[in-house]
Amino acid sequence: MQAIALSDITGLVLAGGRGSRMGGVDKGLQNHLGMPLALHALLRLTPQVGALMVNANRNLGAYDSMGVPVWPDASAGAASDYPGPLAGFLAGLEHCETAYLVTVPCDTPNFPTDLVARLAAGLVAEDAEMAMAATLEDGQLQRQPVFCLMAATLLESLVAFLQTGQRKIDRWTDAQRCATVVFDDTAAFFNANTLDELQRLQQP
Repeated sequence: MQAIALSDITGLVLAGGRGSRMGGVDKGLQNHLGMPLALHALLRLTPQVGALMVNANRNLGAYDSMGVPVWPDASAGAASDYPGPLAGFLAGLEHCETAYLVTVPCDTPNFPTDLVARLAAGLVAEDAEMAMAATLEDGQLQRQPVFCLMAATLLESLVAFLQTGQRKIDRWTDAQRCATVVFDDTAAFFNANTLDELQRLQQP
């Protein structure tokens, strides 16, 4: 049973990064099995949420053609202000019209098809404000902070955090009531940071 109604969750695909480890290309638009990476993420997220958005900072027309609203970082053009995923979180929370926002990165096309349901169950079970995915790698818990379900009411907290000049995602999430949900399939969270890793994703 879904712990939170689908209609109460907006999904956000994070595609606003600089792609520096991929030579500066727009990572979300890189081809993966005949489609842009970001479109794979959108299609995988569609049945798991009630509404969808993309966070992107360039090639906005290409993302707009994917059929969902596209929001750049509030600080696009002043990239030194809020670099990294928290800028995407902020853009999503500012435009979220549902009670919850869930984020996924554009470079991990095989994330679990039950990601949102399990994050929602974890959030409710622990009476938390957010729930974050994690995997076990060599017996060590590895958090996946960009796979995060959060209450839209955290917008004020995030704005205040960023205004202090801090940028580390873990430092902000650690300050919230955060549930950790462990997923067994570590391969589902394999992401393409480099062109070589993108090639590896093409293998069945």
